[in-house]
Amino acid sequence: MQLDAMLNLNVGILGHVDSGKTTLAKALSATASTAAFDKNPQSQQRGITLDLGFSALQVDLPTRLQSGSDEKLQFTFVDCPGHSSLIRTIIGGAQIIDMMVLVVDIGKGIQTQTAECLVIGELTCRRMVVALNKVDTVEEGKRGKIVEKMKRGVGAALEKTVFAGSPIVEISAGSGLNLDRFLDVLTGLAFVPERNFELPFLFAVDHCFGIRGQGTVCTGTVLQGQIRLNEDVEIPSLKVVKKVKSMQMFKQSQQIARQGDRVGICITQFDPKLLERGLLCRPGYVMNVYAAAFRLNRIKYFKGPLKDKAKFHITCGHETVMGKITLLKGQTSQHELVEQLDDNQPEDSNAFIIILIEFERPIQAAPNALVIGSRLDTDIHSNTCRLAFYGHLAHCCTNEKEFHAEFLPKLNIYKEKRKVGVVQRVVSDEEVIVSGLFKKEGNNRQAFVGLAATLDTGEGGLIGDTFGAGSKVRLRLTDRLREETMSRLKQKGEQVTVEVKYKKFMFQKDGGNKIVQ
Repeated sequence: MQLDAMLNLNVGILGHVDSGKTTLAKALSATASTAAFDKNPQSQQRGITLDLGFSALQVDLPTRLQSGSDEKLQFTFVDCPGHSSLIRTIIGGAQIIDMMVLVVDIGKGIQTQTAECLVIGELTCRRMVVALNKVDTVEEGKRGKIVEKMKRGVGAALEKTVFAGSPIVEISAGSGLNLDRFLDVLTGLAFVPERNFELPFLFAVDHCFGIRGQGTVCTGTVLQGQIRLNEDVEIPSLKVVKKVKSMQMFKQSQQIARQGDRVGICITQFDPKLLERGLLCRPGYVMNVYAAAFRLNRIKYFKGPLKDKAKFHITCGHETVMGKITLLKGQTSQHELVEQLDDNQPEDSNAFIIILIEFERPIQAAPNALVIGSRLDTDIHSNTCRLAFYGHLAHCCTNEKEFHAEFLPKLNIYKEKRKVGVVQRVVSDEEVIVSGLFKKEGNNRQAFVGLAATLDTGEGGLIGDTFGAGSKVRLRLTDRLREETMSRLKQKGEQVTVEVKYKKFMFQKDGGNKIVQ
């Protein structure tokens, strides 16, 4: 039977370092890929995974899922590293999964990186099973009580996540205890994922190597669309187009690869060292993105404020770069600059926050790609979530020269401002002279002529001409001065303040700022 007749599900295996993820993947898997179980020598010496590993298991397709030509269900396991310093790799691996296995060491419970993996899983999939591992290390007489206590604790931790109610199965990946039951539960969660083969082809490359006389093989996962033999694909990082010469899925040749497939694609020769990780795509589909604006989704477990101009690690696919953020509020063509968002600040139901990210170097991304912002420089022993926000690329700047000239001006970014002065003297009941609204130097006072101002006594007016070397302006009142106001102005030591509220638009095409009300 050809692999074409299979329903393929990519299952991410995530968890804290040394929780037994790779052991579980090996125990479950029947077929290993060219990237299986991390061949890194350091990984083998230290006993931890430093890279993504891939392997597969085929089972009978459940009756409830049978339709069309599919005869088998294939689980492709994505073994993600658990070490905190390798979170970039974890995020990259998690973005290709349909389901998730969260591995928890029964002796340690939910740890910091377990929680971070849970957050990453929430952003990428909706179905999960918890493998409560290493139960054989618990004394047999006490095992039942400890397992039940740990299940309650893990279940409580999942209550406020999208994985509330997920099955929890106690196992030993090392000895094989309960693996049959675990596999039954995993198969029971299997589903037919939504696939769109009509979208432009996009392929996440996680390993690359050359075969003499044949070409260069890129192994990875089809993120969307499909590809056939002899079609052209682009390597956007190298700006070259190559032809597909052959394809294999777990050692079996394929004529076509579709979204969700784990496959090796052999293309015409190039130096594999130039593409260890990256993308293949339909020619012209992937962009070089210098900056992007999209709706901000804050990760609730991140503690600390998000500040304007702060720098975060921005991960898109397998790529992580530094980016400077600007926070904006508004759903219209105008966007108000937000100086800071606190972690306990309630969401405004009438407005949402747009985040603008300027990347230190351009990233390569497809439209609507998932982006995750993190503080990876946080102390890994601080027991805090380093993942801060996420979103999907929407408005992208693909030309560095256009960022300041075109992209920023189109966002119409403004600050809410106010100036306060005092009535210095009364010319008439329809006109007063105001001082202190502007500094004596460095202000374009003429830009404020015609703006509305309000006295603290309630009368309003329009700013007229400015005069003198000082900061005085003439305020022509639309409401006559009331007697109470006149009386107050005549009293010694009394002041009447004047306030001007306005919007200061930044990043204008002429390089200046625009002032409006």
